[in-house]
Amino acid sequence: MVTRILGYLGLILAVLVILVPLYFIVITSFKQYAEIYADPITFWPDPWEIGNYLRVLETSGFLEYLRNSVIITTVLTVVQVTFGVLSAYAFAFLRFPGRNLLFLAVIATLMVPSQITIISNYSLIAEMGLRNTYMGVILPLAGVALGTFLMRNHFQSLPKEILEAAAMDGAGFWRTLFKVVLPMSWPTLSAFILITAVTEWNQYLWPFLITDTSARAPLPVGLTLLQDAEGLTNWGPVMAGTVLTTIPMLVVFLLLQKNMIKGLTVGAVKG
Repeated sequence: MVTRILGYLGLILAVLVILVPLYFIVITSFKQYAEIYADPITFWPDPWEIGNYLRVLETSGFLEYLRNSVIITTVLTVVQVTFGVLSAYAFAFLRFPGRNLLFLAVIATLMVPSQITIISNYSLIAEMGLRNTYMGVILPLAGVALGTFLMRNHFQSLPKEILEAAAMDGAGFWRTLFKVVLPMSWPTLSAFILITAVTEWNQYLWPFLITDTSARAPLPVGLTLLQDAEGLTNWGPVMAGTVLTTIPMLVVFLLLQKNMIKGLTVGAVKG
């Protein structure tokens, strides 16, 4: 009983640590300037101020940043998921010399912080004349080993009998992938898609370095520029922009959460 109570208390504490900052972000986005700095602090906007949201949408270039984020995130998600699935499929089912050594090399890249390669990537992209372009933002971020690792492990857990039956029916490489393997891998694939989309939506450092204008900068960079424009004291519009930036990924998570949980827990519990 004591262990269960402590577990519930820990769970409540973890939820509060996550939700309390989010709560203050949301209510601050609806507060007037004077109310944000009221003493004592107010826990509910009075009155509700939607002007912060109108200001962000009308004067900050938010829609332009949103367009850039949608384009960059969509392209990177498609590219990374495609590369991850194909490479994982090859590592799981193809036999070729040096396969295990090559896979170890791919996994080793997970241990290299992305910050280490930023200077070399910047020099290369600048020499190619791709600064302030979608291609310049996308190229250095297009390759990722996490999806290969995740999907390969899942592919190897699939029943070999089904794959052997597909081979006996004459299914080739591509037909087996699209008609047999991927339909059985949707939970893990959903988790891969969601992790990739959220990660790329929140990319900040590299887009900040490689873009100088709002023409190609994504939303996280736009929020920084919004804060610089409004100053460190006018947090209402900044919080409104933060809420608007969070909503798209929240919608994606709600759509894919069930499959994501299944995908991340596959094999964790045996019946």
